[in-house]
Amino acid sequence: MDSIGLIRDFLKDRLGVEPDRVVPEAALADLGVDSLMMLELMFEFEDRFGIKLSSDLPTPKTVGELVTLMTGLIAQQKN
Repeated sequence: MDSIGLIRDFLKDRLGVEPDRVVPEAALADLGVDSLMMLELMFEFEDRFGIKLSSDLPTPKTVGELVTLMTGLIAQQKN
């Protein structure tokens, strides 16, 4: 599964957000993601991809920013 798929599944399961609303330009706050939900999503990401995240990562505001962050971290792990 890729990062956008993880985000779509997570938001569907936790918040009932339809996957077609989870597009790069969508604001995470508009989809119901608050700071606690963001932490849960990041923990899910860590578990799914076996990556330990740093506490000083920037907080993404949109789905696209979150995908870019996750994709970059996955690429770093592979190198």
